[in-house]
Amino acid sequence: FTNLNAATLAKRTEIIAAIRETMLREGDDLARQAWQETGLGRYEDKVIKNRLVTEKTPGTEALRPETTTGDHGLTLMEWAPFGVIGAITPTTNPTSTIICNSIGMLAAGNSVVFNVHPGAASCSMATVRLINQAIVSVGGPANLVTAIAQPTIESATELMHHKGINLLVVTGGPGVVKAAMKSGKRSVSAGPGNPPAVVDETADIAKAGRDIVTGASFDNNVICVDEKQVFVVASVADELLKQMRANGAYLVDQSELRRLEKVIFDVFPGPRSHGTINKKWVGKNADVILAEIGVRVGPEVRLVIADVPEDHPLVWSEQLMPVLPVVRVPDVNRAIDLAKE
Repeated sequence: FTNLNAATLAKRTEIIAAIRETMLREGDDLARQAWQETGLGRYEDKVIKNRLVTEKTPGTEALRPETTTGDHGLTLMEWAPFGVIGAITPTTNPTSTIICNSIGMLAAGNSVVFNVHPGAASCSMATVRLINQAIVSVGGPANLVTAIAQPTIESATELMHHKGINLLVVTGGPGVVKAAMKSGKRSVSAGPGNPPAVVDETADIAKAGRDIVTGASFDNNVICVDEKQVFVVASVADELLKQMRANGAYLVDQSELRRLEKVIFDVFPGPRSHGTINKKWVGKNADVILAEIGVRVGPEVRLVIADVPEDHPLVWSEQLMPVLPVVRVPDVNRAIDLAKE
């Protein structure tokens, strides 16, 4: 068949299984391509990202029909596709976003046109080719997943306004998300994130220290849902910092912090303001960033931590690098208030 709408749900299930099988086989190589092309993050973490979305993205099993009966009769609800989806993907998570999007979109009966980030075009195109090969290998239609060969801002704008596109799915920075929301089309958009972790005196401090370092250093913090700052109750702050240092974090002193600020920020703002980040250091390893300020550490150091006041720009800026501000607060209520803010 040449039309996904003509396929049974069982056939779609077979297509998704083929994509998962292919991505489990090729995902490690795609992770390496993404790491080499973008220069962002860590290869071994990109492997985990690709495996995660391959195995855990919901497929056709999420599309079960639902029925409701009552005094006024029977209602049957079935999920219908949008049609052709226009998707925009980032340089931070290029291959994993395409895998995740494709599985969910195709399972629901849609096709997709990607405008990928120009800085990750090669690894993104490789991912699209492999997905199509997997689809065709089990008798599915060719070119269900496509991508603009030479993606630009202009091509993304054209995609957003094309009359054949029924839904936009956008993963990227604030500019592209804002453009999608103004396109007049239905849009599912994921923009930048600056998520906090709150640690109070009831926490398992050893586990908190270990888990926060693992999360904040994962893929060198280029993922928007990685921990970006910590608010910790003062009575357990020293112990948390100790546990973080025991798990691969380096705590800068005040003179090192001043030098670090000059490296991270192109424009260092006032209190509680988002600074202009120096993109040269986005996604780089912690030991590489520390070397720039004259601190020599081994590759076992995965995260830089800084003990700062609550109004420090590091707290209010998404850096997309393994640098984590830690703020001492008097009690958990203050921590939660700051986290919400």
